[in-house]
This record gives sequence, structure tokens and C-alpha cells, in this order.
Amino acid sequence: MKETQTIQTQTTTTTTTKRISGSEAVVRCLLEEGVKVLYGYPGGAIMPVYDELYKYQDKIHHVLCRHEQGATHSAQGYARISGDVGVAMATSGPGATNLITGIADAQIDSTPMVCITGQVPSHLLGSDAFQETDIVGISTPVTKWNHQITKASQIPEVIAKAFYIAKSGRPGPVLIDITKDAQFEEFDFKYEKCTGVRSYKPVPETDKASLKVAAELINNAKKPMIVWGQGVILSEAEAEFKAVIEKAGIPSAWTILGASAIPTSHPLNIGMVGMHGNYAPNVLTNECDVLIAIGMRFDDRVTGDLSKYAKQAKVIHFEIDPAEIDKNVKTDVAVLGDAKASLAELLPLLNPNSHTEWHQKFKDLYTIEYEKVIKGDLHPTKEGLTMGEVLKEINIQTKGEAAIVSDVGQHQMIACRYAEFNKTKSNITSGGLGTMGFGLPAAIGAKMAAPEREVVSISGDGGYQMTIQELGTIFQQKTAVKIVVLNNDFLGMVRQWQQLFFDKRYASTEMTNPDFVAIAKGYYLNAKRVTKREELADAVEEMIASKEPYFLEVCVEKEDNVFPMVPSGASVSDIRLE
Repeated sequence: MKETQTIQTQTTTTTTTKRISGSEAVVRCLLEEGVKVLYGYPGGAIMPVYDELYKYQDKIHHVLCRHEQGATHSAQGYARISGDVGVAMATSGPGATNLITGIADAQIDSTPMVCITGQVPSHLLGSDAFQETDIVGISTPVTKWNHQITKASQIPEVIAKAFYIAKSGRPGPVLIDITKDAQFEEFDFKYEKCTGVRSYKPVPETDKASLKVAAELINNAKKPMIVWGQGVILSEAEAEFKAVIEKAGIPSAWTILGASAIPTSHPLNIGMVGMHGNYAPNVLTNECDVLIAIGMRFDDRVTGDLSKYAKQAKVIHFEIDPAEIDKNVKTDVAVLGDAKASLAELLPLLNPNSHTEWHQKFKDLYTIEYEKVIKGDLHPTKEGLTMGEVLKEINIQTKGEAAIVSDVGQHQMIACRYAEFNKTKSNITSGGLGTMGFGLPAAIGAKMAAPEREVVSISGDGGYQMTIQELGTIFQQKTAVKIVVLNNDFLGMVRQWQQLFFDKRYASTEMTNPDFVAIAKGYYLNAKRVTKREELADAVEEMIASKEPYFLEVCVEKEDNVFPMVPSGASVSDIRLE
């Protein structure tokens, strides 16, 4: 939903009228929406709002990030682990444009976020004034909704609408641009929460007839398989999902954003699908007779060659967003609606089942993957350290209770494959956009939203340096994030492709890195480097035991690859084990 014109809204909770400035109104609106933490970076065009924030320090904690992109990723991490709307703020021009990568990331990964930007005074709009840019035009393709405010009186309605749109239905980012004169202007403030927007129906009604057809297909299936995505987590449908798969006995695989909806160790959890997913669910996607997709969008990294994807199967798609139905994969039965409600209604329609022989196929293929890939990753015989054994040690020290916030690259795939997730909302990563630099700032937001949880940031040496300045945020805020950099002196994922598909022409992927430990210590963080296997366990134990931020660099094999792998454009059943 993208629009910049005023829309009729439904509202509740009228507050007492009081004459205040637009900038104070912004802060008061945030308080009305329950915002406790705000990530941002000040500048001229947003300075009036920051001046008001100064007066409300006891009510809203502003986190001074070191780059506006870091502010958006921190807001994303906050939203992903809490389920609340993350909030980021920046000034006009470059401050606003620096938000765009994080906004685009939030849009494709369905993360609720509200971004507020300052803008030049309204009489200067369109004049190429200092630090003026059309952020509404720039952000339109990557926001769920955006709006420019030029009058103070517009602020309460627009902000209320922004929070409603960001959180309702399929979540996403919203941007509000406020001119500087609107921030100074006074008006009679009254706040009313938005409870609906005309023409916007965030949750479609579930068609009971479709549910019955879906249940009949599932009950009659001999080889059913589920692929679930983040929709299960976003709708808080974990309990309903678990009840459905246990009653029907269906092998269930996950996309990377769906990970942790049920524990890794659950007997019906058959692993990850996709380019670097597990062998069995990828291969058997093309053998199942009914494929049930729940809260996922059939991304190309999941499907591979669409012309060869699950052509033998009847496809059932549980989805909140009608735009996703038939977009990539033709659906036989579409069940629109919120996953929590739909699965609750599906459960009594299902017959108990076990599918013992079908499950055995997954176990047999897992054995092959274990011998060819997993064993070497987790129990290596080579001299150099592997990324997999680092994740194994983190699992041991955290008992699978940690929230793993990964960056993008080889380490991300290793983290998704080998981290143990015993709690929901434990795998926080950049899925659709694949944003290098996501991990470190997102971990800050995650830890602030869930201070009682252990939050471990996993990065490669490449992505880490894209937002390394956020160490300053960690130091200033004293945020007890545990930072792990798996250093192979390469842009590892690109190098892997160059090895496999470009005859080992390592063009611009080998990195000459700085002393990461010295940099961390420069930010007054506890820090250690591990280069030998016998040092690893003690170092990870020390890191997890620390009550303060901790940086751990682990030097791993330079040219290790991540397998299994579905080559780009290939069928999922053509997955390679080496």
C-alpha cells in the first residue's frame, strides 16, 4: 500500500487537547504508541524534534547510532525479536537517503518499522535547497506507505496511521517526512490511535471452503511436506503450527526467516530448504504429492528453477498477502488469512497420521548429507578451523537458547544450518535483500529489545566492516552483545561462486584486513582472537560468561565452501553435496 494523499481513518482513544509545537507532537505521538527506544542520528532538518526528545529522556531512550543505516538495522533487530514496531529517525538529504537500504530490507522481510525524517521548510521544497532530497519519491518503491507532512496539524493523524499500517496484516516499513516549519508550528494537539484505514484490509477473511479442500488434500496425501516461513512467527502461530504438524505427522522444512518457529530438535523439523538448505527437503520437494506452504513467498532461493519445482505436487498456500498467491508457484488451494487463525481452524479438520515410510526417506537422505557434509563441518579432521565447529561450540555454551543475529554470506548459511534454536524469534538475519552489514547493528536492537536473552552476532570479515562503526554505539550504550567474526580473509560467498563457476578467478574478493581485536579494544570492548582449535571452547565460554559486550575473532579456513548447494537456476533436486 503506497500513497501520499490523506485517507479516511478509523480512530480511538481521544486525548485532551493542548496547544504544542509540531516537534513536541511527534514525541507525544511516539509515547502514545508505546515507543520506548528510538534509533537515530540528528541533523539540521530534524533538530526541533531532537530538542523535544531532550526533554523526554526519561520516557524515550534515544540511541545515537554511528550511521543512519545502522539505525534502521537496529530498529529491525528490535522489531524482529520483540514483535513491536521499530523506530528510526534521521535528518533530510543524506541522512534520509542513508535509511533506504534498511527500509528496503524491512520491506522485503516484512519487518514493522516507522522511519521519521526531517525535511527543508515547505517554502523551499523543490528548490534544491541545502540537504533537500525527495525522500518520499525515493522511498515509495520500498515502503508499505509513506507521507510528507507540511502542516503541524497533520502530525497526529499521520503518525497514528503509520504505526497501524506498519504493524497490521503483513508488516512493513513506513516513512514520514516532516518539513522543518511544520516542526516549529503550533497547533491544538489531540491524539487518536488508528484502528483502520478505508480501502485497506490488512487481514483477508479465511474462506472455510478452501480450508476444507486443503484438509481433504492433506488427509489423503501419501507424501505430504510443509515449507513454512516467517509468517508463522509474525502471526505468533507457533503453537497452532506445532499442533497441526504433530497431529498430521507431516515432515516440515523452513525458510531462513521461518527458522525457530519450532525447535531445531523437533522430530518433524526436517531442516532448511533453499540454495544452501538440507539435502532431504530439497530433493524430496520434487517427490512429495502435497506441498503445503505456510507464511512463505516461494522466493527464488527456495524454489530454484520454477519450471521444475514441485510439478508433481498439489500445492496448498496459507498466506496473508493475496499478492503472493500464484505469483511464483501456481497454487491448487489458496487459504488466505492470518496463519494463527487459519491453522487453528484447520486443526480439527485433520486426521491423525504418522507417514512413517515417508519420514524414513528424509532420514535416509539426511544420513547421506551427514556423511558427505555435516560431519566434516562439525567434526573436522583438517588442521584449520571450520565455521560449523564455531557454531557447534556456541550451541554448547548457550544450550541453544541464544538469539543468533547473522550478517550475509557463507557464515550466514552456516549459522542458519547449524545453530540450534530452542526459542522462537531466535534467527534474525537479512533474508530477501541479503544486506551485508546487517548483523552488528541488528544485534544491538535485538539485545535492547530482549536484554534477558543472550544475543550473538555472527559476521564475516567483509560484512562486519560495512557497519563496524556501530561498535561505538555498543560502547556508548553498554549493550552486552556478543560479536563473533568468522575471518577467512575473503568475501567468502562470492569467492565460492568464483571457484565453482568462474575457474577460480578470485576477482576482488581477497581481503587484506585490519587488526580486528585492536579495533575492538579501541572501542574499550573485551576482545580475543582464536587461531587454533584447542583455543576455541575456552574463548567461547569466556565470551558467553561475560556480562559486558565481547568481541571474538575466529580465524577459519580461507577456502572452505558451504554445501549442499543448489546452483543458480538449477532444480532443487539437482542439489550438490560437493
